[in-house]
Amino acid sequence: MIWVNDIIQGILLGGLYALFAAGLSLVFGVMRLVNLAHGDFGVMAAYISLAIVGSLHVNPFYTILMVMVVMAIFGYAVQRGLLNFAMDAGPLQAILATFGIAIIIQNVLLERFTANSKGLDAGAIETAVIKLSNQVVIGWFPLVTAIVSVIVLLGLQFFLGRTRMGRAFRATADNQRAAQLMGIDNRHLYGMAMAFALTIVAIGGVFIGIRTTFNPSAGPMRLIFAYEAVIIGGLGSLWGTLVGGIILGVAQVLGDHAQQGWGILVGHLVFLALLAFRPQGLFAKQVQ
Repeated sequence: MIWVNDIIQGILLGGLYALFAAGLSLVFGVMRLVNLAHGDFGVMAAYISLAIVGSLHVNPFYTILMVMVVMAIFGYAVQRGLLNFAMDAGPLQAILATFGIAIIIQNVLLERFTANSKGLDAGAIETAVIKLSNQVVIGWFPLVTAIVSVIVLLGLQFFLGRTRMGRAFRATADNQRAAQLMGIDNRHLYGMAMAFALTIVAIGGVFIGIRTTFNPSAGPMRLIFAYEAVIIGGLGSLWGTLVGGIILGVAQVLGDHAQQGWGILVGHLVFLALLAFRPQGLFAKQVQ
């Protein structure tokens, strides 16, 4: 039963990884942009929530909507003001631009909040549990996180499949030139894609900030986990991102169970093994 509990905890952890990685999958799927600032965007969202909590003295859950709005505006401005021009110059320049953004965010956060680790206190839900047996216990907060992750993915799938802008996203992802000939303004569309991505990142950033502590240099590690989830599932596949997050989460929890402190290492090893045997990911889209 202990192994059953570990697998359940790994699945719930995978839901958190998928929630954080969904925006990364969207950006790559629409723009083919390798965003090295994704982890730092999540940390930035956590710090924005921390600042709002400090000012208004409210539960971090109540700040999520405000953080989503701030991050969406920031994402659109960054894409239109910088990344669109970098993408025009070439894929390498775009990657370097996101790396530069990551460095700037880290240094701004360091100056504003210092290097000390912070955390978001969500109250009793953090320790509340559902006890299924003496050896199988499910935390309410990890369960809520996994449910929110599925809801976000369902909403994103509905948006991409049933709305006009969502169809424009898919058309641009399939053939940018043809989409432009049909009258789609790809610069505005890319800005909206980044805004939507950072809206999702805002949710993931706040949830991770509640689950664990964070500091200005925490972004790169979270970026690694997000990329591993996206690559395992298959680039551009939203539900593949969920599966990838679950595989990564289960591997980490089982690794920690086998040997304390080995969780992250085992997760990396599972990622490398899957990458070696199926480099396109488990649910990669067919591309001609």
